[in-house]
Amino acid sequence: MNSQQRSVCALGLLVLACLASSASVAQSPLPATLDVKATAAVRRDQGLVPADRVVPGDELFYTLEIRNTGGKPLPPPTVDFAIPEHVRYIANSAVGAGAEVSYSVDGGNTFDHAENLSIVAGGEARLAKAADYTHIRWRLKHALNAKAMALARFRAVVK
Repeated sequence: MNSQQRSVCALGLLVLACLASSASVAQSPLPATLDVKATAAVRRDQGLVPADRVVPGDELFYTLEIRNTGGKPLPPPTVDFAIPEHVRYIANSAVGAGAEVSYSVDGGNTFDHAENLSIVAGGEARLAKAADYTHIRWRLKHALNAKAMALARFRAVVK
């Protein structure tokens, strides 16, 4: 394996490691029956495949499975996802049926709609760009029924 192949493999493992720890539930106390699983895929000749090997410029397709594993409905959950540091979020790509999407530019401390986010760069405030986002939040608008699953998705590009 040459150094470029090792870098590609290491980056792919890093993206997968980020997936394992990036999703959280912004709800207190955490419902024991809510499970969030994130996966990433990349487009190859054979279609979408798991993103276990990626290179800069690859477009990643993230899917979050938000599952109520319990026997009773859950109040509408809010799920936060930290955008892995080695990818750049693609503007307007976050979706979730029956969910309100918002973003953070401060490490997940505060969230708002894209048009309300600003950052200070070079001593001057400016409207935040998609590349400035650190987290995405999906706030489901409806209860999550027992044994039900909701999907949330977004796209990003490997830096």
